[in-house]
Amino acid sequence: MPVWSWFFIAAGVLIALTLLLAAVLAATGRRRTRRLKQHFGPEYEHAVEDAGDRRAAENELVARERKRKRFDIVALTPEAHRRYSEQWVEVQRSFVDDPSSAVGYADRLVTEVMRERGYPISDFDQRASDISVDHPGTVEHYRAAHTLHLAQEKADIGTEAQRQAFVHYRALFEELLGADRAIENDTPKEATA
Repeated sequence: MPVWSWFFIAAGVLIALTLLLAAVLAATGRRRTRRLKQHFGPEYEHAVEDAGDRRAAENELVARERKRKRFDIVALTPEAHRRYSEQWVEVQRSFVDDPSSAVGYADRLVTEVMRERGYPISDFDQRASDISVDHPGTVEHYRAAHTLHLAQEKADIGTEAQRQAFVHYRALFEELLGADRAIENDTPKEATA
């Protein structure tokens, strides 16, 4: 067999291996995308929008997952669960008389529960990223509540916006407490959805 025949055979094998490798990489990428979309839900789209690029967003989400694995996230003790539930009932009751203060207290209470569970609480953006791994369905509530809370600190945003912030905080609060059902309490009409 002439030498040039071996060259064509080698080139054909090399092309076939390259195509096979490309197919495997494409399948792996699609699997990763599907897994991240399934796990993060709307947070996946938020990350893509923030990053401006699907691959960069996926790398960010995977980095969040890796970082989260280093945390020692714990369930609240029954005593802590009861204490925080009671504090939440009190802050809800205070909403009727002072919605602005109640929203601020709700923000602090959510942050305190996160801290006790083992999440780092350095700054808001980092807290939102960290919480998105375990609670991707409620991180948007957290962002919305925080945005309204910041707006409230700069100006009077009105009771309806404060109510919305409070409802958003409640969604994350219940998730952090591990509540399968709404917290049993005497929720004032003004603080319910």
